[in-house]
This record gives sequence, C-alpha cells and structure tokens, in this order.
Amino acid sequence: MDMYGFYTGKIFDAYEYLGCRPQKAGAVFRTFAPAAVRVSVIGSFNGWEETPMQKVHDGNFWECVIPEAKAGDMYKYRIWRRDGSFRDHCDPYGFGMELRPHNASFIRDMTAYSFHDSGWMKKRNDCKRGPLNIYELHPGSWKRPDAGAHGGAGTYDGAGMQDGAGTQDGAGMQNGAGTQDAAGTQNAVGSQEEAEAWYHYDELAELLIPYLKEYGYNYVELMPLGEHPCDESWGYQQTGFFSPTSRYGTADELKRMVDLFHRNGIGLILDFVPVHFAVDDYALADYDGTALYEYPHRDVGNSEWGSKNFMHSRGEVRSFLQSCADYWLREYHFDGLRMDAISNMIYWQGQPERGVNGNAVSFLQYMNRGLKERNPGILLAAEDSTSFPGVTKGAENGGLGFDYKWDMGWMNDTLDYFRTDPEYRSRDYHKLTFSMMYYYEENYLLPFSHDEVVHGKATIIQKMNGDYEKKFPQARALYMYMYAHPGKKLNFMGNELAHFREWDEKRPLDWELLSYPLHDGFHAFMKELNRLYLETPALWTLDFDREGFRWLACNEEEKCVYAFLRTDGEQELLALFNFSQKTQEAFRLPISADEADGAESGKKEIQKEESSFTLRLSSDWDIYGGTKSAAVERGKSLVTEGGALVVDIPAFGALYLVRDGGKE
Repeated sequence: MDMYGFYTGKIFDAYEYLGCRPQKAGAVFRTFAPAAVRVSVIGSFNGWEETPMQKVHDGNFWECVIPEAKAGDMYKYRIWRRDGSFRDHCDPYGFGMELRPHNASFIRDMTAYSFHDSGWMKKRNDCKRGPLNIYELHPGSWKRPDAGAHGGAGTYDGAGMQDGAGTQDGAGMQNGAGTQDAAGTQNAVGSQEEAEAWYHYDELAELLIPYLKEYGYNYVELMPLGEHPCDESWGYQQTGFFSPTSRYGTADELKRMVDLFHRNGIGLILDFVPVHFAVDDYALADYDGTALYEYPHRDVGNSEWGSKNFMHSRGEVRSFLQSCADYWLREYHFDGLRMDAISNMIYWQGQPERGVNGNAVSFLQYMNRGLKERNPGILLAAEDSTSFPGVTKGAENGGLGFDYKWDMGWMNDTLDYFRTDPEYRSRDYHKLTFSMMYYYEENYLLPFSHDEVVHGKATIIQKMNGDYEKKFPQARALYMYMYAHPGKKLNFMGNELAHFREWDEKRPLDWELLSYPLHDGFHAFMKELNRLYLETPALWTLDFDREGFRWLACNEEEKCVYAFLRTDGEQELLALFNFSQKTQEAFRLPISADEADGAESGKKEIQKEESSFTLRLSSDWDIYGGTKSAAVERGKSLVTEGGALVVDIPAFGALYLVRDGGKE
C-alpha cells in the first residue's frame, strides 16, 4: 500500500492491504490504530484468546499472521487504550460481519467467485443519452418467503430469466444458520427463524429479474447493504462498511445476484453512505481510543440522526471512504453509486448558514474523479436538496463530479400540486412550470423515493387529492407528467402498485392489492408507461439539451392545461395534460413555435404546414381504470387545423401523441 497516499487521502485500494485476507497458510490481519497501546486478534480459531499483533511501518499499523485462521472464521480486534482499558472492535475493513445482535467480523475469500458479465461491463455507460428507469429497492421488504402467495415466491418464479452457462453459484451451500458458501464464508444469521425471514441475494434476483424485465425497469437501486445493527436505519447507519449485510446471505450470493442482473441487461446502483456512521462502540466510534474516523467536537461530530459524522479533512478517512466506494464497484461490479445526504457534506451539518465544508467538498471532487477513472461507465448520483452550484459539473472543471443530482425541488412542488384541491390548482399552476426555469443548471434525476412514502407523509397514491376513485386518474396523469418531463426516473418499489400503506421495512409489499381492479389496472398502466419510455428516444436522448424540450402551453392557469414537445432530433412526442376535474373539450393547441403559448421568442418553427399525430397513450383508457376504450382510441390519428391541434383532454388526464413521419 502507498503509505503516503493513505495518509494524504489519495488511494482507492486500502482494502487490498488492511483488513484480513486468507493465505495459503492461515490469514494475515492488519489494522490502523495509531493511538492504541497494544492490539490483539481474538477469534474462533484461538478460543477467543488474544494473539498479539505487532507494530509495522511507522508504528501506526498493526499486523499478525495466524496459521490456524481460515475463511469462515470469526474474529475481532482487542484494542488497548492509554487509560488501561480495552474494547473489542469489528474490523473496519472486514469483508464479512455477523448479523445483529452479534458483531464479530469473519474472514472471507474474495477470490472465490468468478463473474460472467464481461459483455455488460464493456458496454455499460452513464446513460446520459439513454433511458434510465430506476426501481429503488429495499431487499428485505419487496417480498418475503414467509408471506404466502402474494408476498412470497408465487408470482414471479424466475421464468424468462437468463442464467447463462458456467455460473458459479456456491454449490454445496446450505441455507441454514451459520453455514458456509463456496468461499467458506459464514452466513452468520442469528437463528433459523431469521434465516427464513428474507430471501437470499441470489434468490431475490431470480424473483426480481423477470418482474423488472416485464415491467420495464432497466436499473435497480439497492438501499445500503453495508452491515448495520438497526433494521429501522434501513442501512444508513452502518458498522460494517465493507461487509454486505448477512441478512440476505453471503458475499458470493451478492456477486451472483449482480452477475444475474447484468446477464439479463439490468444495471445495479448501490446507495452509498459517505457522511456518517453508527455510534455502536464495537465499530468505528473511538476506534483506537480517540476520534479516529469522526470529528472530536460534538457540534460537528454528531449528526442530526444521532450518528457520528466522518471527518473528511483527515487523509486516512478519505482513503477509507474512497476505498470503500471503489470496493463495491470493483469487487461486486455495481454500476454506480447513489450518495446519500450530500447536503450534509457540502455544508456543515447540512446548514447553509454555517458555511461550506471545504474539506468535504474537495474530498467529493477527488473521490468522484478517481472512481470514474478507475471504473469506466459507472454513474454517480447525489441526493442534494440545496442550491449549491456545479454538483453535476466535472470535478476537473470545479464541480463535484456527479453525473446526476436528485431534483428534490421538482419532487416537492409536483407532489404539493397534486395534494391541492383541484378548485385551487389555478393558483398553484406554476409549481409545475418552475422546474424548467432551473432545469438545465444540473443533470437532474426525478425521484419518487422511499423518503416520500414513510413517516406519516403518505404514499404517492395517497397524496393525490380526493377520494379513493379520484386518486387513481390523478396518479396516472402524474406519472405521465413525470415520464415526459426531462430527467431520468426513479421510483420506489410499491409505487407501481398504487400502494396505500406506508412502507414498513418489516413487512413485504401488499401484493394482494392486485386483486382489486383499480390497482391491477394501475399496475398494467405503469407497465405500459415504463415500456413506452424505454422504447421512445424522444423521452431521453436529449434530456440535458435545450433542443430536446419545448413548451406549447404553460400559461393555461384557468384550465390547468400543460403541453410540451419532447424530441431526440427526429422523433417528436407531444405530452398534453389536464389536471383539472373538468374535461377540456375541443382544446386548441398551437403546434408551430411562433403560435405556441409560452414558446421562446426567436425559436425556429418546427413545422408550419399541417401535420398529423398518432395517439400512443392515454391515462383515461378503460384497461387502466379510465373511461375511454383503448381498443378504439389506440393509434387514433389527429390532424392539425391551421397549425394547431384541436383535442379533447379528459379530466385529470394525460395524452402522449407522436408526430407522424418521425422516427418511431
């Protein structure tokens, strides 16, 4: 390991030196604990008695080789402090860890699994000029094996999933508690009951892949997988940053999951937490008896969530976090990282009035640039609700170096609008036009994430104004607005079901909702909308180019009508919306740029002569719970009159029309 690079925060491969790695004879253990008086290894191989470690290099690192240690064995570091006390810690760089309430690390052979996804890895890219439709997933609550026919494995059984030849699947692995996979790694679940509470990583993949392919999602974003002691933290307060949680199985099972996704043409993004860590005293907190990973002062060291903030000014912490990010990308072949709570890195404690945290900003710039150089084709997304400039600008040009920024403003304004009584939506009309006033300042991703369906906020369908029946047409129109609006897409699992119950990490989704006609129709609607999105270049090729979007109606306050064109330079898609509770009959929509309401002055005319459009999708079709016959309306042609379309727009309705003669 480059020691100077480690201390100055320049390396991305500290995990290849630190931690524990099995050798031909035994295993080598290394940890960084500069303030420790002495350090020992205790584990299942020495009867949990101390095997002393020796200081190496400059005296800040500790090392030993234990001939009896092997893959699958558990261990901890016993770190003696200057006051004569000691504390037993899991390995900060450990590749495996027990499930709560236990907390030992265990030895993993990270070379045991061989990937078969080279074709995917060579062609993957950041999707800026391609479709990006993300299904955000909590692996423990999508479905569970003990949830019966609806929440269990009965609905999607792996049909249509490509496994590929030569897949290494951990042959000989048992699913019981404390068993080992092909790498000799313990599953480390606490009991047989807990082992059966969740699907294993690769089992989940076999259920998810056919569902995602059928319903039109091309990427999955997994909520954080680092080991964490509290289920309710959802993985955002971690103790094992290099340890895939044992809730869902072993490292090899996770690798096989990623492999299966890639061979079926689906990318995987991991939610990564570079801001803070869990306070549990067996993990990073006060690791060597001092604030080694965290700030020593409470005012900046303790986060709003009760966790510890990483000290991003310290080179060793930078190397730890950079190496962790690189580890998930290189060792597990994840295609990108969504980084949580970036606002709390940009500003001290996430508060702009306290000023910019320059050290954290420079860390993000250096890390993002390095990750992109080391892992071609990955995508990096930031959850940031502030107006800090240049989040998606290249780090080499002074930006933070992310590919995408979550558009929290769009999300909040949009959901506020749909909560509003239709009688008052004219007043709030421009909540839905405001996003395009700032949109091109960053590369935005439009999120309806897990954060919007918990803690009393209500689910997406529940947020719609009105009674049960009125919520569904509004939700269908909302999603057509989302998918037509520039920006990549993300939806949390269950949104596609019109899920009424807020998300609970302890329960699977309510799949039985699909036995109700409106929910089943909504599910079918989302399937068609997703597939139409993936198949329509006009909706994504020029997401971040002003030529890809043009308003046609953005001042129809009284009617609550909006319209715009999306294009990839050849195909043109017209998106038309009526968010009032009254059908807009014979609505006249100018199409040419000089006539269109709200068109930018000086914009060239797209087409002066009469043209025709074909109806591709209506939110009001009967097969989705609406009132109009899809069989009659699908493919219906509308011709302009005097440069304008005259069209009926259903109440709480949305229409997609494609200009004839363009590329289909």
